[in-house]
Amino acid sequence: MRALTTLRNCDEIFAEYYTSKLTDASHRDVEAFIGKKVTVLKRGDVEEKDVIIKAARDRRVAFITAGDPMSATTHLDLRLRAVEEGISTDLINGVSIFTACSAALGLQPYKFGRTVTIPLPEPGFLPSSPYENILENRSRGLHTLILLDIKAEENRYMTAPMAMQWLLDAEERIGSGLVKGDSLFCAAARVGSPKQALFAGYPDEILTVDLGPPLHCMVMPGRLHFMEARGLVAFANAPREILEEGVSGSEAKQ
Repeated sequence: MRALTTLRNCDEIFAEYYTSKLTDASHRDVEAFIGKKVTVLKRGDVEEKDVIIKAARDRRVAFITAGDPMSATTHLDLRLRAVEEGISTDLINGVSIFTACSAALGLQPYKFGRTVTIPLPEPGFLPSSPYENILENRSRGLHTLILLDIKAEENRYMTAPMAMQWLLDAEERIGSGLVKGDSLFCAAARVGSPKQALFAGYPDEILTVDLGPPLHCMVMPGRLHFMEARGLVAFANAPREILEEGVSGSEAKQ
């Protein structure tokens, strides 16, 4: 309600859908709900130009995103630029995949390590850091949220099977033993929507799972509390043998 009231009181509203995308709604639905025109900006307009700052110098302006507005560092830069120009800002938080995914799967959010992003294939770009960061989290018993690359302007969205293949290829290149035949992975699609889809299983299963259209993300669990294991079985159809492998919080510290 606070966001809706704020938007209806603004002179101009901008939006971006390149860090995420709307689920179960269109851009026109947003305009109809607010009752005002919303101008969609491209990445370059937000990151490299002063479109929003210029408008905010003498008008009341809003910048809206899908998800939480400050979960992308580019938006922090925008807010800092506004403050440097003497433009006051008011932040209205939204639901982020950083918490929504763990909640959907029944995983404890404070047991996650560093988040990684798996990139879409590009010529000459094959980073090892996603693999290495997941390996580091795993060595500490921590879960890893794995975000999947988005190229909104090209209408390209990485899916969970594509990401699983990327990790298998990375295992073949790097060979540190992160991805094995019995390594558990979780895949999630359209988290938080009525058409949400969740699945937890082994690499060969993730490779062939059909979760429907994007957005997708993944999680590689670390050391599971027995309640987390129950959650994955109940909510994501994880193999029941993980119930025997799940450990209590006190045992996990030993």
